[in-house]
Amino acid sequence: MIFMAGVSTFALSSLVAGLAWADSVLIAAHAFQGVGAAMMTPAALSLLMNTFTEGGERNKALGIWGAVGASGATMGVLLGGIFTDTIGWEWIFYLNVPVSALILIVTPLFVAESRAQNTGKSFDIPGAAAITGAIALLTYGLIDAESAGWGSAQTILLFVASAVLFVSFIVIERRSASPLMPFSIFRLRSLTGANVGGFALGASIFGMIFIVTLFMQQVLGYSPIKTGLAWLAMSLAALAPAIITSQAVTKVGVRGPMVGGLVLAAIGFGLLAGVPVDASYTTDLLPGLLIFGTGLGMAFVSASIGALEGVAERDSGLASGLINTMQQVGGALGVAILATIALSKMNNLIESGEETAAALTSGFSAALYAGIGFALLGAIAAYVLIRGPKAGAPTDDSA
Repeated sequence: MIFMAGVSTFALSSLVAGLAWADSVLIAAHAFQGVGAAMMTPAALSLLMNTFTEGGERNKALGIWGAVGASGATMGVLLGGIFTDTIGWEWIFYLNVPVSALILIVTPLFVAESRAQNTGKSFDIPGAAAITGAIALLTYGLIDAESAGWGSAQTILLFVASAVLFVSFIVIERRSASPLMPFSIFRLRSLTGANVGGFALGASIFGMIFIVTLFMQQVLGYSPIKTGLAWLAMSLAALAPAIITSQAVTKVGVRGPMVGGLVLAAIGFGLLAGVPVDASYTTDLLPGLLIFGTGLGMAFVSASIGALEGVAERDSGLASGLINTMQQVGGALGVAILATIALSKMNNLIESGEETAAALTSGFSAALYAGIGFALLGAIAAYVLIRGPKAGAPTDDSA
């Protein structure tokens, strides 16, 4: 039911976004797209978990999930470029409507309803409000810090308010009878490591795509369609590693592939950070994109499997929602942090008399070098927290 409601919300908001008659309508519709995605993505992963038993079969299914997910972001960039250059940007949103309609028709035919009985739980509205506000204030503070000033009253107050809300969230969850986030689930080391790695992976993926897309268009002069096609290599590079990793983790566990994937992502960051202002796609961009894509396929599947390993069926929704949330929050913060670094570096260089293209390139390079830290921190956390193929036993629901 939640999955179907999420798909319906996503479809309707996509239609409104395509028809948007004002900026405010487009922004509001895009926000409701996020609501729909937040409903359907964890629900889909939870359905997958409950359909396949833990082990080889579930890993194969998660391998397909991971292959689609790992390549989906860049495929979106490709289609977005094609639509923008041809039939119009509105079709980026319109395309979601028939796809969602097909999902709504097919899902009841193949997927049985999955519902927990007699849980006695209510929705934790104070906890949800606290963590949402904390993340929103932190992200806005990072994005606007360059223009407002890092030492300005606005920036300081936003960071302080975010910290207060984060602390409030922890207090609320520990005292709530039905917490949004029962902290007992973090006794599973595999789940904890996978979520930290997933956070770092989200920051890496979205931050890198944002920065490199700007470099392609603002420095190299790529059109939207050419930019989209440039990302195709990374999407294709992620497919095979995702499938292979889903088979390998049954024997070797998730730690090795996740650490290896995040290290490859860090190498890809480094190669892309070193591109010159007159970069060639084949010799300068392509190697970094291929290596990053390979690491992405490995790490994405490993994080998805590790986040569900040892989780009791009653906690499947919580575990699925957690890994998706960590990836999305990581992505939002990754874009905010890397964009701030790039803008700060660029503005300083332009003020000192640097030519615009060179200043842009230096700013983007600084951001990508910082992105190496995301990937390496995720790799270190995964190595430390995840100890073996199986980590822990199913949790209880106590906080």
